[in-house]
Amino acid sequence: MFSMNSEKDNRTSGRLNGKTAIVTGSATGIGKATAMLFASEGARVVVSDIDEVPAREVVNAIVAQGGEAIFVKADVSNPEDAEQLIEATVRSYGQLDVLVNNAAVYRGDGNILGVPDDVWDKVMAVNLKGTYLCCKFAIAQMVQQARGSIVNISSVNALMGFSLTAYTASKGGVEALTRMLAMDFGPKGIRVNSICPGTIMTENSVAIYSERPGLEEQVRKMYPVGRLGVPLDVADCALYLASDASAFVTGASLVVDGGLTSGRKFGLDYT
Repeated sequence: MFSMNSEKDNRTSGRLNGKTAIVTGSATGIGKATAMLFASEGARVVVSDIDEVPAREVVNAIVAQGGEAIFVKADVSNPEDAEQLIEATVRSYGQLDVLVNNAAVYRGDGNILGVPDDVWDKVMAVNLKGTYLCCKFAIAQMVQQARGSIVNISSVNALMGFSLTAYTASKGGVEALTRMLAMDFGPKGIRVNSICPGTIMTENSVAIYSERPGLEEQVRKMYPVGRLGVPLDVADCALYLASDASAFVTGASLVVDGGLTSGRKFGLDYT
């Protein structure tokens, strides 16, 4: 059995034994943590990303610790790549049980008055169209199997006004698509859910905060739990939605945000 670390060893229970899972955007961050965790729980993992070197490092780490994984390079916004990703998975493992749509971009985004058209198009192409394409081809396979679980990584941006115009719109689309697919394909044995993370300290987040001293502390104060998220916070929830433990859960949005969307304190004390 694949091992990540001593903390995870104590919680490993083979919840994905016998399953094959694709995780897009899994070279770093949430995707990497999810791929590693799924492997530790017995899944055969297809690590997919446009960045080949770090993605292959994830595969090597999984295999070195006893897991099973392959790398498939794919630009999810490209229909041919998305279709080939599903085909390569089925060709290698004979089935597809879980798809985690994690690949996303947001660089260059901001206030609508300052968002270039090419940035809007790129964000929509990867975040929304990429999710649509991967779901489309994965569901075609899952219908044949009469089973499958899709986990779309959305964002709290889809639930509240926060920042990043194009990113927010794209994740709102992911939420709507999730509900539509859950309704259409529940009778076929396919579950479709989303996860809405708050601020997660991925490599990209760390880089952004390092460029703007004091910003991380400002953001952290917005979270009732007193900290920002880490990739494993989201990966753990993806594991639940991918596993049979969530067999009666579909069309749901699992908010993983440390209480960010629960409300705001305004310094009032009624005690």
